[in-house]
Amino acid sequence: MQYINLDAQVGDLSGVLDPARYLEHLPSLADDLPAGARDFATASDHYDFTSKRCVKDLELQHIRSVGADDQQIEIQFRHNCWKHDEDLVIRYTGVSSFDAGSAEDDDWANLGSVILDEVLPHQNGCSHEIAFWNGSLAVVCRDLVATWTETDCPSNP
Repeated sequence: MQYINLDAQVGDLSGVLDPARYLEHLPSLADDLPAGARDFATASDHYDFTSKRCVKDLELQHIRSVGADDQQIEIQFRHNCWKHDEDLVIRYTGVSSFDAGSAEDDDWANLGSVILDEVLPHQNGCSHEIAFWNGSLAVVCRDLVATWTETDCPSNP
């Protein structure tokens, strides 16, 4: 099993600088990812910048703890009507680490839109780092489930 040192990744997503490098290595990492993380990371539209299910340009809507313990986090992303017609909710289970990068005092609105993300194997399951224009988020968890939900874009014809 391959593990990636998250400390070496935080604030320096290799995909932001070179998305091809991450995508080149993803097939060799996929089998080491938990099932939900693998499904999300390897979805055919995930890294296709023209796809409606590409995470690029999504806006962070909220982050919250869910469930009876603090080991579950839900992050909701709002669509961008000019590109997406669905919102994305990612639920992380077995969370062992959460780092809000440069977001201060839970001020998520200032992070801006998503640039790119990386899902990597980790000894605790997987790590998911999300780069925004003004910061990053990093979650280490046992697994994650990503759900796209239809939304209404009144500005679209």
